[in-house]
Amino acid sequence: MKMKSLKISPSYLLFIIYASFITIGAVLLKLPISTNTPISWMDALFTSTSAMTVTGLGVVDVSKEFTTFGQVIIALLIQTGGLGIMSFAVLIFIMLGKKIGLKERLIIQQALNQIQIGGVIRLVKYIFIFSLSIEVSIMIFLAAQWIPEFGWGRGSFYSFFHAISAFNNAGFALWSDGLSRYIGNPIINIGITTLIILGGLGYTVLIEVWNKQKWRQFSLHTKIMLSATLVINLVAFLIIFLLEYTNEKTIGLLPLSDKLWASYFQAVTTRTAGFNTIEIGSLDESTLFVFLILMFIGAGSGSTGGGIKLTTFIVISLAVITFIRGKHDIHIFKRSIQPLYILKVLAIASISIFVIAIAVFILNITEDAEFLPILFEVISAFSTVGLSMGITSSLTFIGKFIIIFVMLMGKLGPLTVAFMLAKKEKARFRYPSEDILTG
Repeated sequence: MKMKSLKISPSYLLFIIYASFITIGAVLLKLPISTNTPISWMDALFTSTSAMTVTGLGVVDVSKEFTTFGQVIIALLIQTGGLGIMSFAVLIFIMLGKKIGLKERLIIQQALNQIQIGGVIRLVKYIFIFSLSIEVSIMIFLAAQWIPEFGWGRGSFYSFFHAISAFNNAGFALWSDGLSRYIGNPIINIGITTLIILGGLGYTVLIEVWNKQKWRQFSLHTKIMLSATLVINLVAFLIIFLLEYTNEKTIGLLPLSDKLWASYFQAVTTRTAGFNTIEIGSLDESTLFVFLILMFIGAGSGSTGGGIKLTTFIVISLAVITFIRGKHDIHIFKRSIQPLYILKVLAIASISIFVIAIAVFILNITEDAEFLPILFEVISAFSTVGLSMGITSSLTFIGKFIIIFVMLMGKLGPLTVAFMLAKKEKARFRYPSEDILTG
């Protein structure tokens, strides 16, 4: 892990590391022992990227095309991508008693999306303790359903795979129809959504809640994440329930209890996890539009999920409200948000929209699909969600490559991509300011 001789930015190095692990994953998934029938290199690369970026989109059926060995490889890629490659590197070096220098800490800071470099090593230790504890606990909870249903061997493996997939917000399931067979099952609904919510809150939030346990002691980030997650999940649940209540292709024919479970499950999973208990392609277009918004917003900063992040969405919304009210300072929970942070969130949203727009434009040329499914696919890929309206398996070679690129960009984050392309220069002088016409 000696990188002092390398004159390369943390953003570039992070990209190279992820690309390398994705390539290794593709090679492992291409092995005869990994598949029941041979798959192409492109399909292996796509699956490896989807797992490593914890997305969940699939050009092949994971439940049918891959052997147990291949599915274990996918689970390991999900865990590595969710917890972060640099987190595993730090753990290994700590175990070996090696010293972790400033260069390595900068890369860890970039990978974990932390504001300060101080305390990142301690954060990595907490990440492993919390993530493994949560995954094992819910795995046992899920086993209460799957071991009686499939036996000790298969039931334990299903619990292991889906616990990793759900906590890391990956969305891979070992059934062709996702988790549709468990649409009204309380154990699966509670277990999977609990993992999704905890993984989507972010490690810094989980650690702070565990250590402080009092609302007034929480940081502004934690307060925003806890309150906004509760509100957005509740609002999404009500909207999905009302819009799909009479849709006979989704929940219209289900008993009331199953309608409630299905609406709640999709409200939680849509922002980043990508599991489904209802057929996504059968949803009403108004519901699909809500899904697009939820996917674009995503999970929390420093979490296993993607999207522009919930805090980014909240700050942009607060900035708009503040401007409309004719005020200058943004206030929330008796704290002010610095103007520099406003520029940051605007950059995140703008870069995200730009990447999505370019990808949609190219896929509209290369793919034989309608605009809405393509838009849905791209936003799902960029936000590392994994939901699809059914066009993933029919993507062309170029289409698969574009989605692979979008998934990787979504995992790295808009600002990491921007830092890779930008050349930092210190301003030597300042021009006089002048107003322009806007709006």
